Amino acid sequence: MTRIALQRNIRFLIPAAAFIVLFAIYVGTHPRGFSTYVVTIWANQGALLVFAAFAQFFVVLVRGIDLSVGAMVALSNVVASHVLAGEGAMLWPGIAAVIGTGLVCGVINGLVVTLGRIPPIIATLATGAVYSGIALFLRPTPGGDVNSDLSDALTYSIAGVPTSLILIVVVLIAFALILRYTAFGLSLYGLGSSEHSAQLTGISLLRMRIAAHALGGLCAGMAGFYVAMVTLTGDAGIGPTYTLNSIAAIVLGGVSLSGGIGGPFGVVVGALLLKTVAALMFFSGLPPLAQPFFEGLILALAIALGSLGILKVRNRLKLFAQ
Repeated sequence: MTRIALQRNIRFLIPAAAFIVLFAIYVGTHPRGFSTYVVTIWANQGALLVFAAFAQFFVVLVRGIDLSVGAMVALSNVVASHVLAGEGAMLWPGIAAVIGTGLVCGVINGLVVTLGRIPPIIATLATGAVYSGIALFLRPTPGGDVNSDLSDALTYSIAGVPTSLILIVVVLIAFALILRYTAFGLSLYGLGSSEHSAQLTGISLLRMRIAAHALGGLCAGMAGFYVAMVTLTGDAGIGPTYTLNSIAAIVLGGVSLSGGIGGPFGVVVGALLLKTVAALMFFSGLPPLAQPFFEGLILALAIALGSLGILKVRNRLKLFAQ
């Protein structure tokens, strides 16, 4: 029984083990050691990629790919720099506008892919260029203003626990429950596993694809919002990094780019693993320009392991049925 469980979760256990080892090395070599300050800074950076990775995950789950993730994050971040400078109750409409920006972009992506019958890689490349253009129009150079009290509340710690880690856990639990215990979540896996079988069971392929893109856009909006909380500014040029890293994170977490395989726990582990590697490279004295090179190597290695079957598992729905 233990062997079967190990085989089912190997795609998650390998990156999880790597993350634990690398995180231990990171806090062990950091000048301040294991402290609330160090973990909070690390968690804040990790949360940015976790939300962006979820934006990619939901689209990949239904056999798509979203090259506009970074652009949606950037546009949401720019909007945040315009609408989150208020005080008190005025902040709530601003927060809704920021996250809503990502949601609207995701819905547009879904409509372009489904109604336009355009391959996702082409459709999202085009829409991403539009979103990036809008972001540059709204914020030609980095700047803007964000309420510092709101930022402090979401980027510091509560009783020694980083607020960003709490947010990650809340989002993780919410998505895990939705994907495993709701018809909507099972429909996403069903569509990603087999379009033909999903259609035979009455699942609307069009609506589920639009919903997947919409949910991805919502997560991108959350990422853009949290970037504003961490940086207190808006920057239209942050997009490309998040697009590449979102793909790398989900692949490292055992999510199959062919759809239907992977889960939210793997997404979080993959994102935090990638951020830990980046942090280690920073403290190793590696030139900043060399970091994308090594991140690309990590992505290539993860894809290679997946192709060899090391990170692959059977159909997700079959696992639920056992």
